[in-house]
Amino acid sequence: MAVARKLAVIIWHLLTCSEDYAWVRSALHAKKLRDLELRAGEPARRGQRGAAYAYNLSRTRQEERRRVEQAETAHRRMTEGWSRRGRRVPTGAAKEERP
Repeated sequence: MAVARKLAVIIWHLLTCSEDYAWVRSALHAKKLRDLELRAGEPARRGQRGAAYAYNLSRTRQEERRRVEQAETAHRRMTEGWSRRGRRVPTGAAKEERP
């Protein structure tokens, strides 16, 4: 449930602020969008290098993967000192009986 909420918050912020995801792998994203276009019936453009071509280059894929690993390391460093909260103990006011 917590993961679903976090994803919903991220998506909401991206949509309301009209921003791109900061850690997107642009070549992979372009490839996925082109795959969707082709499935939707968009004509193939044989012999032309579109935005999705960069995904075919191993150097580009490795660079994007390295940036994602850096982002994960930065996130881990930022959150490593956080502690989990235990269950909250009710104060007793919720158990009060009313006439």
